[in-house]
Amino acid sequence: GKYIRQKCHAIIDEQPLIFKNDPYHPDHFNCANCGKELTADARELKGELYCLPCHDKMGVSICGACRRPIEGCMVNAMGKQWHVEHFVCAKCEKPFLRHRHCERKGLAYCETHYNQLFGDVCFHCNRVIEGDVVSALNKAWCVNCFACSTCNTKLTLKNKFVEFDMKPVCKKCYEKFPLELKKRLKKLAETLGRK
Repeated sequence: GKYIRQKCHAIIDEQPLIFKNDPYHPDHFNCANCGKELTADARELKGELYCLPCHDKMGVSICGACRRPIEGCMVNAMGKQWHVEHFVCAKCEKPFLRHRHCERKGLAYCETHYNQLFGDVCFHCNRVIEGDVVSALNKAWCVNCFACSTCNTKLTLKNKFVEFDMKPVCKKCYEKFPLELKKRLKKLAETLGRK
């Protein structure tokens, strides 16, 4: 649709200048700083209109999302300034509103979506790990899932454990293994250690 200028009642054929929520012919205004005739790119600041070069020289922050000036509250993140409502998760598009965000390849994510997209998956429960990750036996585990596969005793990396069938076994359960099995496991570990 075309805009009609309320004051002169003429149709605005080119891109209108929106000032105080009303459309105008851009050439009806001049820059408040340099006097140059304005275009639709003009920016408003404190009730005055400025051409883009003059506006940029005034040091007004421009939102990294909408490219409009920021007056009032803003977020400084990822080397840019943002309107608070425009600094959002790249996946769900919800504003962070002072909540923590995670960055990856120039995009910001809420913790939930960052973990879903890029997080470690627990070897035991097969869920994305939120919080601390236990890295053992070349796998990732939730802290609560890292346990002896025989007796279910919770383990930490400070506990002594043995790998059996790609899973951790506590020292107590390992001691109960048949002697022949322990010998084969020891020999296997030595062979793998030499490679």
